[in-house]
Amino acid sequence: MKTFTKPPVFAAVVGLLAGVAAFAVSTSSAHAEPDDPAVANQEVEAQQTARPMEDLGRGVVAVRASSSSVLVSWRLLGLDPSGVGFNVYRSANGGTWTKLNGSVLTGGTNYTDSSANLSQANAYRVAPVVNGSEQAPSDAFTLSANHAEEPVVRIPLRDGGAVKFTWTGDLNGDGEYDYVVDRQTSPQSIEAYTGDGEFLWEVDLGPNSTNQDNIEPGSATVDVGHNDGVTVYDFNGDGFAEVALKIADGVTFGDGQTWTHSDDDRQWLAILDGRTGALRNYSAIPTDYLADGPLAARFGVGYLDGVTPSLVAFMKNRKDDGSFNLVIAAWNWSGTNLTQKWKWLRGNTNAPDGHNTRIIDVNGDGRDEVAEIGFVLNGDGTLRYSLASQGIIHGDRFHIADIDPSRPGLEGYGVQQNNPSGLREYYYDASTGQMIWKHTLSGTADVGRGMAGDVDPNHPGMEVWSFDGLYNAAGNRLTEPDTSLRPWPQLGLWWDGDVTMELLNAGKIEEWDPANPRPTGSLPRLESTWNYGAVTAAQSGPTLVGDLFGDWREEVVYTNAAYDELVVFTTDRPSSTRLYTLAHNPAYRNAMTLHGYMQSHHVDYFLGAGMSTPPRPAITY
Repeated sequence: MKTFTKPPVFAAVVGLLAGVAAFAVSTSSAHAEPDDPAVANQEVEAQQTARPMEDLGRGVVAVRASSSSVLVSWRLLGLDPSGVGFNVYRSANGGTWTKLNGSVLTGGTNYTDSSANLSQANAYRVAPVVNGSEQAPSDAFTLSANHAEEPVVRIPLRDGGAVKFTWTGDLNGDGEYDYVVDRQTSPQSIEAYTGDGEFLWEVDLGPNSTNQDNIEPGSATVDVGHNDGVTVYDFNGDGFAEVALKIADGVTFGDGQTWTHSDDDRQWLAILDGRTGALRNYSAIPTDYLADGPLAARFGVGYLDGVTPSLVAFMKNRKDDGSFNLVIAAWNWSGTNLTQKWKWLRGNTNAPDGHNTRIIDVNGDGRDEVAEIGFVLNGDGTLRYSLASQGIIHGDRFHIADIDPSRPGLEGYGVQQNNPSGLREYYYDASTGQMIWKHTLSGTADVGRGMAGDVDPNHPGMEVWSFDGLYNAAGNRLTEPDTSLRPWPQLGLWWDGDVTMELLNAGKIEEWDPANPRPTGSLPRLESTWNYGAVTAAQSGPTLVGDLFGDWREEVVYTNAAYDELVVFTTDRPSSTRLYTLAHNPAYRNAMTLHGYMQSHHVDYFLGAGMSTPPRPAITY
């Protein structure tokens, strides 16, 4: 992927229109924003401070959608002026650029080219049009001659071991996403590649990564169980993403330097240069629980003060009695100094955790909070609320989103693991923790999966489901009387071009059809990833989900069986829906930095049937 560098004229136009125009999106089903004072006040307060986010390029991508057609798609950016249009150009075999569209494209940011000679290489690029004036074009994406008919972009990797997770960020500053992958060998390593597959560097995690127990791993071990210990983001806003990594004795960085310390249990948070893998700076990981051994970690990014991205670390180890210590801490990287901002020790506080973390602005003030399945911390590390008082205990999965667009703010939905009360799933106000409804059955159960997304346009807002039927969350009612007729609650995915959510389960991209409900395992199939050589990773999932390039729809990253290629699935279906890239939505971009048990990402507005045009994101580049 290459960058689109905005020329001064275009940047000036964007800056001028940013203050006076409505931004970002329309959909075929959009209608006016509700005149709800609470919602309006939240939006005003949240937009008082803009958070700096990545200055992304257009992310042009082309896939062969049929024997005779190519789907070309590109990003609408978060701060593009309202009404910006696009022209699409093609160059055959390195020849002159030919405009393909007659009139300027102002709908969905994708175009079907049915006139190309696909026996030769075809390059595509787009040029934005502002107030009738065409701006500088993006860089091009080239579809090779006689390319396979597949919804896939293939990125070469070096030979190596299995990959569990992939992270993304703009490592080289070209405005497009690059990749960091783990290697599940012994010892482990991580590797970095550009978006085109150019190898950048490797970090050897050393002898303290050979213990790969999923509960009590070695001090340098990453990516076991629900832990990672790695994430990627531009923490200091210089245009180049850094890599945050948990380190211990024996880790060798991308420049060949090795970290040494006499105590193998001691751990540090390291910031690595995304271009070279060299150590930039480090900070000691809290030692409050060092007597119980090294901490396993889960990393993510949030703007805890509303303007500065912080590295947030969820870290646990096990005591001799089988219970767990938990510390959550936050750091800022200035480009020179790595500073721990706060730490929170659970101690005797009744604050139930789970297997994934969400970092999201739960109260609409522009500052992110740190959310676990049973509690939320404020951006300063103080406890906002615990759901333990509502009877919540440990569980596997939870979601926070605008599940009910008729209700101000965000809602949460979670499932439970062997709750002695029989509680199986619950729905609550994400800002206050107030419980809205619970589903309790006789006996205990480990409800290992739970999903939230709009899959039934006949009911307002999102559906939520585990194994006891598909519920419309707002109404707390079953949308299908037969509780066995519901999708498998694994992952959601925006793929086919409408605004309702598709489903991703064990390599199958499927769609729930409310007019023809079927048992799990027989849903209408859109794609089978193994048909294109992809293999599933942990928990039968991908290594990464995110809006990586193209229009607003999501990409899904797998590897092939030889682990020498990333197989990136990107939609081959046209769409008239026009939305700014999900990567410029604050909640969604935070979610792209988090792993744990792989979970669906959510934006901070309602994305589904009957949606309103979402507000312009409160960001700067």
